[in-house]
Amino acid sequence: MTPSSLTAEQALALAPDSSVAGAGQKLANGQSWQGLGRNERAAWGECKGSALYQVRVDLADLSSKCSCPSRKFPCKHAVGLLLLTAAERLPAGVPPAWVEEWLSRRNAASERKAKREATGTQAPAPVDPEAQSRRAADRHERVRQGVEALSLWMEDLVRQGFAGLEAETAAWNTQAARLVDAQAPGLAAQVRQLAALPGSGPGWPRRMLERLGRLALAAEGWRKLEQLPPLLAADLRALVGIPLREEDVIARGERLMDRWVVIAQEVEDSERVRAQRTYLLGTTHGRTALLLQFAAGPGAHFTERFLPGTAFDAELVFWPSAAPQRAKLLKRQGEVQPWTGALPSLTLEGLCQRFAQELSQQPFHEQTAALLGQVVPVRDAAGRTWLQDAAGAALRAGASDPWRLLALSGGHPLDVFVEWDGEELRPLSAHVQGRMYALGGPLR
Repeated sequence: MTPSSLTAEQALALAPDSSVAGAGQKLANGQSWQGLGRNERAAWGECKGSALYQVRVDLADLSSKCSCPSRKFPCKHAVGLLLLTAAERLPAGVPPAWVEEWLSRRNAASERKAKREATGTQAPAPVDPEAQSRRAADRHERVRQGVEALSLWMEDLVRQGFAGLEAETAAWNTQAARLVDAQAPGLAAQVRQLAALPGSGPGWPRRMLERLGRLALAAEGWRKLEQLPPLLAADLRALVGIPLREEDVIARGERLMDRWVVIAQEVEDSERVRAQRTYLLGTTHGRTALLLQFAAGPGAHFTERFLPGTAFDAELVFWPSAAPQRAKLLKRQGEVQPWTGALPSLTLEGLCQRFAQELSQQPFHEQTAALLGQVVPVRDAAGRTWLQDAAGAALRAGASDPWRLLALSGGHPLDVFVEWDGEELRPLSAHVQGRMYALGGPLR
């Protein structure tokens, strides 16, 4: 990304939290700095604090490094430098030695990574095929026993009825713990989600029955795993909690080269793990890809940086699936650039058709994501928000800030990126006059 294309809003979006963003804004002045400069590749400066901190930013991907002891990434000094870059307040110059050394190390690391991927030198250590097969068979049997116990529990639950489930708490945790012991953590997570349904609002028994039906379908599928098509079997293993190794994804997954726009991003913080969900939209093929990243600890940073509203050329590989959505970034090409052009979108009818097709291919499929083109947010008498198209069709929207969406629209059509589960839309971002705005969780 060139210095002139970076905006202040994008610079602040890189901050890990609001406190870092606020502190970075206070540092976005020349009084706190010395030795400021930039060229086409990098920006740099030394920030005055309790010490003199050396700060540098690689403008190719907006990665940064600072000599301060902060455990947040990027730190307030890096955010301040990014804001100065966006404001074009940095003089052109020649990078000092400490910036050149950092860029050289980054170039060398990129070259080593590319070489490893090209030559396959990262091949895993030899594995004993017999031992591997024995371990897989043992786990399959443990999962089978856990699935049989789950099926009996669900049958008892349906036979006894749902009355009084609002007061139940221990039963869900007990059943989930049994599935964890059976090495089926994915199914255990599904059971824990059921615990939130009783008493959650009108129609919760219907939603409970639907979720139990999906679990029953997974249990039946596991009994006939060897008879399933390979891609559907991979989906079922993922649902149970048996993920593919990264090298297997690279070897077996579908690859796609395109110019990808970062259309939405959410970061979920917990005490142990930070999770980042980044959606990309291919400008040529119109494919949607979900990138997942995890970092241990509240202040940990993610290995890849993706800035909403920007685009880059890259090759992705999708996880093997009957309805592929999750992907891994294999290789970027060229610079990251802001995207202000039109994007491939769907109508409301097109979204429903896509979801129906994906569900027919992968019955465990829970949601699909797409950009809805030219829809208008409206509110009904009950205070519910709907997205309506020019033909008058409408789908209900929830789990977002309706007032921000209404303000962005102003009664006019706009493009909205959503997740759709067959019942309710979850707006994540809006594309208005070439700019991306967050609507769901924290858009970073």
